Amino acid sequence: MGQLVDGVWHSEWIDASWSGGVFLRPDSTFRDRVSADGSSGFAAEAGRYHLYVSLACPWAHRTLILRALKGLEPVISVSVVHPLMHDQGWSFGAAGAELPQGSTPDHLYGSAHLWQVYVKASPHYSGKVTVPVLWDKHTARIVNNESPEILRMLNSAFDALATRQLPDLYPLALQPQIEQWNERIYHTVNNGVYRAGFATRQDVYEQAVRELFDTLDVLEVHLSQQRYLCGRTITEADWRLFPTLVRFDAVYHGHFKCNLRRLIDYPNLWAYTRELYQWPGVADTVNHQQNKLHYYASHAKLNPTGIVALGPDLDWHQPHLREEI
Repeated sequence: MGQLVDGVWHSEWIDASWSGGVFLRPDSTFRDRVSADGSSGFAAEAGRYHLYVSLACPWAHRTLILRALKGLEPVISVSVVHPLMHDQGWSFGAAGAELPQGSTPDHLYGSAHLWQVYVKASPHYSGKVTVPVLWDKHTARIVNNESPEILRMLNSAFDALATRQLPDLYPLALQPQIEQWNERIYHTVNNGVYRAGFATRQDVYEQAVRELFDTLDVLEVHLSQQRYLCGRTITEADWRLFPTLVRFDAVYHGHFKCNLRRLIDYPNLWAYTRELYQWPGVADTVNHQQNKLHYYASHAKLNPTGIVALGPDLDWHQPHLREEI
């Protein structure tokens, strides 16, 4: 945890007491974009951009999924932080230390901590240091650190460089539906689990949990009648929901006390999540061990012993049968 103040790192735990016990996610700062034609000032070019991500972070996970679905691995390079987040925030592991499977050094600058990458881009930056980060190697700048916006760039800006064909995930005709689902799912599910987990008042926690499960109940009924959130066509709304669902039983159910029901107690949601997991390339972006290690061992105030849950033992390759919907 922690943040930069005028380019200097300050360690601190998430403090929700000042906001009445409510966890408030800060806005992202870097909001430029890559465009296919370069009109934005950042042209889509092979080898120019680099992603800084955490395998454990659901927001960063979205960008890895799109990179895999579009076959952009040869086009956009990646550095993966260590799953443990302590006083220095996201880090790359101690020099010479063995890294957990999937984590890497900072391939560009050999940084020990991600905050050093932020300071390299903006020496007097003040704010949180988050993933994902889309970095421009040509200008040594952060293009964007807002995951939905990076998702949109990966969906269309790099089409000429993609090695796999993927239908448009934000088609014009479905945009109103996509935005409605994104809005509800962000507040009650994606961020809802954090609102529950980091709440410091009982009533605030209970409200977050009830809103979360109200939405999961709605999704269960909806997905009994439609294969994807917007019907027959998979869209960005599905891939924005998936990273939370794939972590739900292993992390949020126990660690964040979102325990009214498990994902596997929802037959349609569970089958839907397995289908997305089984899409070509997606399973390789999921690291269940890093997910659990990050949450259980990083949040000392929530889990002082640092013991990482052993389970659950789920069969992600069980046939989903969603093609019958």
